[in-house]
Amino acid sequence: MKPGISAVVTAYERVDQTLATLRVIQSCVPAPDEILVHVDANQVECETAIQKAFPEVRILRSNDRVGPGGGRNKLLSAAQFEFVASFDDDSYPIDSDYFGRALKLFEKFPDASVICAALYHTGESIGLDERSANWTADFSGGACIFLRKAFLEAGGYVPLPIAYGMEEVDLAIRLHASGGKILTTPWLRVFHNTDLKRHGDPRVTAGSIANLALLAYLRYPVSLWIVGVGQCANRLLWLLRHGRRRGIWQGVTMIPAHLRANRRYRLPVSKRAIRSYLALRRAPVAESL
Repeated sequence: MKPGISAVVTAYERVDQTLATLRVIQSCVPAPDEILVHVDANQVECETAIQKAFPEVRILRSNDRVGPGGGRNKLLSAAQFEFVASFDDDSYPIDSDYFGRALKLFEKFPDASVICAALYHTGESIGLDERSANWTADFSGGACIFLRKAFLEAGGYVPLPIAYGMEEVDLAIRLHASGGKILTTPWLRVFHNTDLKRHGDPRVTAGSIANLALLAYLRYPVSLWIVGVGQCANRLLWLLRHGRRRGIWQGVTMIPAHLRANRRYRLPVSKRAIRSYLALRRAPVAESL
């Protein structure tokens, strides 16, 4: 595997935002060693626009909808460099030397499997790029850099068209169980150009409920399924408190079929690994830069 860094972007329907993201990535100094984009669900218009504006960008296209996780699986497999910086079609670096900083961090922390940036959304104040870090349980797929080898060895994402509540947590659990480590630092900053209103979509609400059940089914030993039930209950209560009732019944009723459709991915980790992961989620470990 070549030393260096690839930048990958998952795209779907938001053509203008995808092009804006690519412009920011390409303008960074130093720039990534290569840029790849996955275009989901046969969105030919998006692919054509990227080819016209950025002929040097490598494009992968799926005919079916595989979701952001499925797209990242293909991008990480196709990437030619040791480290892979991952973005959504509407997320991009705040700092122009983002990729240089990322390489310095992996040099300082060679045991990190993922390094995650601080993520800011529309309307939020941008924090300072402080030289601090924590070993954490989780990461954001649109604002992180993967050690490509660790990602592939862990098996990548479970491809889901709507993956809220599942994809990053699932991969984080498997990485943790295999001894992988996730470092989160505000010295890397990513802007997510969204106000998150789409999270109120009933399809997202339904998917977030069914995906929590799927996560417990795929990764928890049977003795800890009760923990998964509690997590689903907490999600339902949160949705009710925030007035997101549309989609709740659909999410609950789709659970059996959702589990059956993805049962081939079932590979539970140990009870010890789950408890260790949950403990790290509650209490990240500070690290100095």
